[in-house]
Amino acid sequence: MKKELKQVLEVLQLAEKLKYEMRHSWLSNGRQESVAEHTWRMSLMVVLLEPYLDFELDVARTLKMVIVHDLVEAEAGDIPAFEVNTAALKALKRQAELAAIENLRTKLGNGIGQHVFELWHEFEDKVSYEARVANALDKLEVQLQHNHADMSTWIEIEQEFVFLMGRHTAFDSCLTQFKELIEEMAVQKMEAAGIDVGTVKQRMAAQVPACL
Repeated sequence: MKKELKQVLEVLQLAEKLKYEMRHSWLSNGRQESVAEHTWRMSLMVVLLEPYLDFELDVARTLKMVIVHDLVEAEAGDIPAFEVNTAALKALKRQAELAAIENLRTKLGNGIGQHVFELWHEFEDKVSYEARVANALDKLEVQLQHNHADMSTWIEIEQEFVFLMGRHTAFDSCLTQFKELIEEMAVQKMEAAGIDVGTVKQRMAAQVPACL
């Protein structure tokens, strides 16, 4: 067992990078957000929203997916969605993440390593209700954090992202209503900053926006 525990320690050392791997999101106090902080609040969202979801949720499995879904970024780094705006860039990002999750499986061995590998792919492929919930919370937490941040930290395309969350939440009425509340917060924030929401929607209609 000691050999396996040493492998776990090595992966925990790698995962520590997520505490200082920065995302394109800022906190309400003006500090940039880390990947680990994003993952923590996603986990809290699972716990708090679980009683209201349309279907019974395997909370343990969902939390596991949430916790490991960005683990590959300890090696591959965090790349904002708006920077992955071509098929070639998406392919490169995917290749880097696949290499990272394969490396994690190798480091941890066939037992827990395989489990982490399968959880990551389940999340990425949205093959279960739990994975779809986790994916939706991933997108909702991003927008919620933007809502908390100063408007000066938003770039133009993030105004459009406000209205794209529905594609990830439509399968569940709780998540749809939660999305609507987060969207309302974002609209109020934009309007308070003098942004014409109608113009944002017209801009969206005239182009194919990058996916969240």
